[in-house]
Amino acid sequence: QVQLVESGGGLVQAGGSLRLSCAASGRTFSSYAMGWFRQAPGKEREFVAAINWSGGSTYYADFVKGRFTISRDNAKNTMYLQMNSLKPEDTAVYYCTTYPGIRPSRESQLDYWGQGTQVTVSS
Repeated sequence: QVQLVESGGGLVQAGGSLRLSCAASGRTFSSYAMGWFRQAPGKEREFVAAINWSGGSTYYADFVKGRFTISRDNAKNTMYLQMNSLKPEDTAVYYCTTYPGIRPSRESQLDYWGQGTQVTVSS
């Protein structure tokens, strides 16, 4: 079992920045890869970024490359998403999630999810 709690969302103007955090408890934090997804009203959930167990490999959706940075601190059992140059279209609920293994895999294999944190970007 893994429990995930996101924080750091809020309201920001376009061009601004936010840093999301995802605190994990339960299974050994360094034993699994993690990711961020988001879901905007009326839209499907979409992949944002993922990171392997050590933080040495990261993966991004094309629409966030160069703007968002995913990272993790295994000593603090926490994953982060630094979001810069935010756009109104980044408005969504952001969820952190875990993969069953040390590397990101198929979305169908995701196993634990946080409750989500709202990010709203005003124009």
